[in-house]
Amino acid sequence: MAYDEATIQIKSGNGGNGIVHFRREKFVPRGGPAGGDGGKGGDVYLAVELTLNTLLSFAQQKYFAAENGQHGGTNNRTGRSGNDLVIPVPPGTIVRDANSNALIADLVEPGQRVMVAKGGRGGRGNARFASSTNQAPRIAEKGEPGEQRTLALELKLLADIGIVGVPNAGKSTLLSVVSNARPKIANYPFTTLEPNLGVVQFDERDVVLADIPGLIEGAHMGIGLGHGFLRHIQRTRVLIHLLDGTSEDPLADFHQINTELALFDEALGEKPQIIALNKMDLPQAQERWPDVRATLNALGHEPLAISAATHENVRELLGKAINALDALPEAPEEPAERPVYTLGDDPLAFEITREPDGSYRVSGQRIERAVAMTYWDYDQAVARFQRILESMGVSEALREAGVQPGDTVHIGDMELEWGD
Repeated sequence: MAYDEATIQIKSGNGGNGIVHFRREKFVPRGGPAGGDGGKGGDVYLAVELTLNTLLSFAQQKYFAAENGQHGGTNNRTGRSGNDLVIPVPPGTIVRDANSNALIADLVEPGQRVMVAKGGRGGRGNARFASSTNQAPRIAEKGEPGEQRTLALELKLLADIGIVGVPNAGKSTLLSVVSNARPKIANYPFTTLEPNLGVVQFDERDVVLADIPGLIEGAHMGIGLGHGFLRHIQRTRVLIHLLDGTSEDPLADFHQINTELALFDEALGEKPQIIALNKMDLPQAQERWPDVRATLNALGHEPLAISAATHENVRELLGKAINALDALPEAPEEPAERPVYTLGDDPLAFEITREPDGSYRVSGQRIERAVAMTYWDYDQAVARFQRILESMGVSEALREAGVQPGDTVHIGDMELEWGD
């Protein structure tokens, strides 16, 4: 179950009933009407609570009702109003009417609250209906029923730490080990089809982890699970990059995932990453570890060797991620708006021109970024870049422009020799 969405039913309190009553006192033969009004029903509010960071509480309780107003009393006594109900929600909660999808509120500020259901008005007692022509009214009102509605809650900010990696890297297993989450786990790709959230208690503090479904080549263009889950990663502050120790080439997987992240959003490539090679309980992972560690060390990383299945070094990994989280500056109250691209500045757009020396130049935001992020020392990385050229239509456009085998093609700062 994803704890960034919830649907709840709420009901404000009913107003108390007014009553019919007449004064019956000694020496007051015509005391007149004295029925009191009913009390007002309680309102329902949603209020931001800073100690919350998920909608987990709504997994157990989905119905909320405010207190009803009390009925009126004799001798013009008004019934007590019902207590208001305040439902705490985490900052960043968007509230919509579940039936119309109309936006009710966007709760982001500490202490912010919004009334989502107004309590019913108390009914009037018969004293309210007395007049010169009707001095003994035998009429009163029942209380107004409270409002009942269904609300859809969505949490903007998903998690503090996101776990990323290729399919079957062991992300869900790791999440289940360190948190209260119980994701579906199996040994085949794409077991996880939606983000799983877990609340981790580490040294008397709560941290939210998100298991992001496995990313594949082309995810930045919407291939596979694509944009939906790359957007979830945008909301996290630190990434745990989990490598599959039984993969054919964990280092190629590492570069592929980072390329997909950066091609989708440059800011994703700048997030702190804690890298871990998983499945160290298996011989294949143990054999690959020395080479993986040496290569990543040369790139400036300090990877960990873990086994989510046996819990080896899992606590150390979590502690390292939380330390990275604590080292970051305070997150802005309002998340930065994502860039809005128009047809005029489409990041996928590119242009092909001829240089004075007869070579070709390809210019474009995303293709130049792909060149800059490709590790040309790796054959698989080069092959992957060629597939990017094909998928973006660059190769076809170059052929239409007349490129021939052996011609020079410039993309960014890279000079390439064309060959079919």
